[in-house]
Amino acid sequence: MIRSTNWIGDAVMTTSALGAVRKFFPNSRITLVANPVVAELFLEHPYCDRVLVFDKKGEHRGPLGFLRFSNAVRKQHFDLAILFQNAIEAAIMAFLAAIPRRAGYASDGRGFLLTHTVPLRAEDKLLHHTDYYLEMVRKLGMAAEKTPLKLHCTDPEKQWAEGVLGPRRWVAVNPGAAYGEAKRWLPDRFARVADVLEKEFGVGILLTGGPNEIRVGLDIEAAMAKKPLNMIGKTTVRQLMALLSRCVLVVTNDSGPMHIAAAFGVPIVAVFGPTDHTTTSPLADSALIVRKDFPCSPCLLRECPHDHGCMEAVMAEDVLEPARSLLKRSL
Repeated sequence: MIRSTNWIGDAVMTTSALGAVRKFFPNSRITLVANPVVAELFLEHPYCDRVLVFDKKGEHRGPLGFLRFSNAVRKQHFDLAILFQNAIEAAIMAFLAAIPRRAGYASDGRGFLLTHTVPLRAEDKLLHHTDYYLEMVRKLGMAAEKTPLKLHCTDPEKQWAEGVLGPRRWVAVNPGAAYGEAKRWLPDRFARVADVLEKEFGVGILLTGGPNEIRVGLDIEAAMAKKPLNMIGKTTVRQLMALLSRCVLVVTNDSGPMHIAAAFGVPIVAVFGPTDHTTTSPLADSALIVRKDFPCSPCLLRECPHDHGCMEAVMAEDVLEPARSLLKRSL
């Protein structure tokens, strides 16, 4: 049993480590435990055989729901639990499920619940998240090479995306960030970038994001000269994966869809402000980061307590330059 992380971007960044586990245990049945949103990423994936959905906001809400889910895991008779999630909750779950070998970082005061503890050093916290998870499985004795991030779409999912997008080439604009408002670049500047790229390269503009980003998507749509294909809040996670995999470029904030695009090898221009690009940048061959140096950045805050200066300072032309560069390579 592998306990996944709770954020889409973090979960995508575990796929290199997940691949190392699969390679080390080629004949084992690997089950991933994940929340409903993250679970969708892995419903079809070569590195795991099954997904168990842990819905702590729904049927597994509260202490009784947690105990009920842990008991269900217990009935699976797992031999080993590897905990990518850093929280003590993951260790309690594995302990209550009577999994005899429980391995993970000694984070969140949970070391006493683990049978195989990986010390968490200060330098580990500075690693790119992909390397952070790889370092854990290496210290558990697995020969873990850094490999590209990996997600998989089924043929029917690809056919659905083709039906939506048709033969045209598309640039995705992803203006949201589930972690918080501080990570979001300005809608009118996204609109400006989208208009220029559509005019100069003849690409279609696809707006992507989740239900919480519908308002910002409408703001971008209203500010654009030509109407984009606005799919914000209209897709499942797997449909979002299929759409992004068909794009020639993604212009985005630091977000889960950014990492999904990276896993499909799609070129990316990513705007960073309050988050640390050294630990969460997209792991892709064609990814360019746009950011401005500010004394308070990276602050890692969900909401900016000041004037959002690190994002306000990024102008449309700052994003257009790398976007043009990447499009000229791919078109």
